[in-house]
Amino acid sequence: MMEVNWIAVLVAAISAFVLGGLWYGPLFGKKWLAYNGMTEEEAQSGHPVKIFGGAFLLSLVAAFVFAMFLGPKPGLQFAVLAGLAAGLCWVAATFGINYLFARRPFGLWLIDGGYATAQFALYGVAIGALS
Repeated sequence: MMEVNWIAVLVAAISAFVLGGLWYGPLFGKKWLAYNGMTEEEAQSGHPVKIFGGAFLLSLVAAFVFAMFLGPKPGLQFAVLAGLAAGLCWVAATFGINYLFARRPFGLWLIDGGYATAQFALYGVAIGALS
């Protein structure tokens, strides 16, 4: 099994969770809701433990696998650049493919792809700095 710094993984997951609160809240929340055809009431109608708990669990999984991908001592610069590349070129590009076929708005892709890019860059900061 690969050596993984669990503290770095936890910090990375928390950083993505905080970023998501800002990104999909005050920064782009209203625009994201509009692109998805949702009202604020609809967005708040979901079960918070299921939604936020699930989101945090998935952030932990993503951070853990990214830490495994980076290896035990990736260095800060490599980890951040790898995070930017993973977020933009794997996650956001995959979103882009799906959004093209689903005919989703380009602005929605910018918001979601931008989050993924920033998320993985933050994973790189946490894992690179703490490993």
